[in-house]
Amino acid sequence: MSKRKDKKKKSRKSTEGWRSAKTSDRHELYELSVQNVEGEIDFVDKVWKCLRDRKARRIREDFCGTFAAACEWIRRRDDNTAVGVDLSSEVLDWGRERNLPELKQNQIDRLEILEKDVRSSGVSNVDSVLAMNFSYFLFKTRKELLEYFKTVHESLAEDGIFICDAYGGSDSFIEMEEERHLDGFTYVWDQNHYNPITGDVVNHIHFRFPDGSSMEEAFTYEWRLWTIPEIRELLTEAGFGKVTVWWEGDDEEGEEGDGEFEPSDRGEACPGWIAYLTAER
Repeated sequence: MSKRKDKKKKSRKSTEGWRSAKTSDRHELYELSVQNVEGEIDFVDKVWKCLRDRKARRIREDFCGTFAAACEWIRRRDDNTAVGVDLSSEVLDWGRERNLPELKQNQIDRLEILEKDVRSSGVSNVDSVLAMNFSYFLFKTRKELLEYFKTVHESLAEDGIFICDAYGGSDSFIEMEEERHLDGFTYVWDQNHYNPITGDVVNHIHFRFPDGSSMEEAFTYEWRLWTIPEIRELLTEAGFGKVTVWWEGDDEEGEEGDGEFEPSDRGEACPGWIAYLTAER
């Protein structure tokens, strides 16, 4: 069984049947099916507790999309601040319309949203930069990814920590679909194309509904499937000191991930996995 299905999984009350493609919003479905910002921010706090003798206060969420993680960060503590950076005006506008109204004014005052390239955001002296949901995989060459990692390194405070995630496993190289049934819709992860010569992948997210309707290719990702050794080497080359892989533990049956990530030098050769990486400035 693949661990990859469970890291982002949320428990929600079943309301099967009330959704359809016509009445649903793709960004809302993405937040419901892919993101677990509470868990991600829990992990940020855990990293700082383990690696530093203080709490992080200021973060930058790169490739932030609807900046849900940044919103969760500023809700955590009254002195937390966050910057979200993304190039897509459409997705940022959705976040402004749907996520900002859920915040109090003093929380909005501590959140900055920038429509910029993450490599030239101009945001510096942050405690942590976050690049979640494999977003940096869009950089397909060593040159591009190294450039990004160097800008992250320069953007961090002296004791700053870069936090990102990665996925892999034998199933990651297979062209296949994987379904997960949620509240009133089915999330479909479609590994549509993989080129073993270049490492390029094309992945789609589809949403399908009990009435037979669907949102096909609601999201498409054209990435390079980077491996952990490659990522670690590039982080070191970019100037980071200690780079740590945080591997997920097993549940009681030993077949699925338990959602708990700990530093490790050895991973399991399972069909699908998700791991975090931390890079210390």
